[in-house]
Amino acid sequence: MPTSTPPHWTLRQSLPQDVEAIAELRAEVMRPDLERLGRYDEHRVRQRLRDAYAPEHTSVIEAADSFAGCVALRPAEDGWWLEHFYLSPALQGRGIGSAVLRGALDRADAERIPVRLDVLQGSPARRLYERHGFTLEREDTVDVFLVRNPTP
Repeated sequence: MPTSTPPHWTLRQSLPQDVEAIAELRAEVMRPDLERLGRYDEHRVRQRLRDAYAPEHTSVIEAADSFAGCVALRPAEDGWWLEHFYLSPALQGRGIGSAVLRGALDRADAERIPVRLDVLQGSPARRLYERHGFTLEREDTVDVFLVRNPTP
C-alpha cells in the first residue's frame, strides 16, 4: 500500500451530465469482478448505472480538478443505501476512498441512520467496508449484502 500523501480531492453534487463518465468508470472498476463471476456484459454494466442514476443522491469525487469517482447515498425505508461508489484505479489505495466513506458514515451516524450496501462475491472492496464497521446481513451466489448501524 502506498504511503504517500493522498492527492487533494473534493466532493461536489453530481449533475445529470455526469452519467456517462460514471458509467464508464463503473465498467472499468467492476470488470475484473464481473468477469471472474462470468457476468461481464459490455452494454449491461453501463446501462444498469444509467437506469439507476439519481444525481440528487450522488456526489462526484474530483482530484486534481478532474473527475475521479463518485458515491451515492440513496434514502430507503430501512436506512440509506451506499451505491455507485467508484474510484479511479489510479487513485485507489491512497486513502481517498476511506476518507469519502468516513464522511458518508459520519453523516449517517449524526442522523442515527443505518447504511446498507452490496458488493460482488470475492470483491476486495468488502475489506474496506468491513474495516469501517459493516457486517454481513445476507449473501447469495453473486452478491454480499452488508449493513452498518450508526455508532454513538
